[in-house]
Amino acid sequence: MAQDILYFEDLQVGDSFAFGPLTVTRDEVIAFASEFDAQPFHLSDEAAAQTHFGTISASGWHTTALFMKMFVAEMQKNPARQAASLGAMGVDELRWLRPVRPGDTLRGTNEVIDTKISKSRPEMGIVRNKVTIFNQHDEPVMTMIPIAMWRTRPV
Repeated sequence: MAQDILYFEDLQVGDSFAFGPLTVTRDEVIAFASEFDAQPFHLSDEAAAQTHFGTISASGWHTTALFMKMFVAEMQKNPARQAASLGAMGVDELRWLRPVRPGDTLRGTNEVIDTKISKSRPEMGIVRNKVTIFNQHDEPVMTMIPIAMWRTRPV
């Protein structure tokens, strides 16, 4: 597998892949909100009806966690890609564009938008990606720019 590993040097601006789908359930929306974002419009239709949401919607943080679930599942399908991944340094420009509701089916795209060698850690490179999450109507519901660390090819 070592010869198949996708190292930092193999990633090019414009490279992309898709991931998902995943369908959001009402029980998951309420369970996540109950534990991590217990705002009323994430917990009941009655409370949501009193807001601009109208009906229950997932927390944006839940949508972000669902991105991670789909993304990691896709990475695990390709162990050679996952082998060089070293985690992330953070996220720029996280945007929740429209509500995610129970019954929505999400999918995503990931595109490399920038690469650079780390100045302090030359054994790794930094990769910025543009992630877009779509619902079943092909409407974007979330965008973000994760900043990931990738192993460089051993010399």
